Amino acid sequence: MIADELSVRPWQIEDFDSIIDYFLKSDRDYLFSMRIDVSKLPSKDDWLQIMSSDFNKAPENKQFYYIMWLLDGKAIGHSNINKIMFGQEAYMHLHVWDESRRKKGMGLAFLKKTLPYYFNTFHLKSLYCEPFAFNPAPNKALEKLGFDFIKSYETVPGWINLYQAVNRWSINEKKFRAM
Repeated sequence: MIADELSVRPWQIEDFDSIIDYFLKSDRDYLFSMRIDVSKLPSKDDWLQIMSSDFNKAPENKQFYYIMWLLDGKAIGHSNINKIMFGQEAYMHLHVWDESRRKKGMGLAFLKKTLPYYFNTFHLKSLYCEPFAFNPAPNKALEKLGFDFIKSYETVPGWINLYQAVNRWSINEKKFRAM
């Protein structure tokens, strides 16, 4: 994989359907492997309303923010943050949509390009990520990128998740700037 084939950009209104469809049209077994509770997934119309109402807000007021992951200019995944406390912290999520693109090492390259958007746009002091403890791909990528392992514990890490074991990873602004 040639690094310059990969790019990232902030989400656009045109991305809403792709992001939502990733969740609503994915195989239920795959969603369960990520510990997503399909009963918590909103309808497409409700999800569009949630995204639309948040999209044009100033960074200080956003609940969500998405970075699109592109291969040869085509979106193949996204990262997003939520639980945003502007000027303080946020929680990051990572998603490669196409199964054939997963576990290819692209996540690390995408993350390197994604983090500046989060730290610079939201003036973060800390960024957290809590992937499913038994999903090796995101855990390895976070470690390789320099995130610090904080702890393993059980929680509901996101608004559409099941109760699960997660690994909490963190990177602070100083460490991010030194990368």
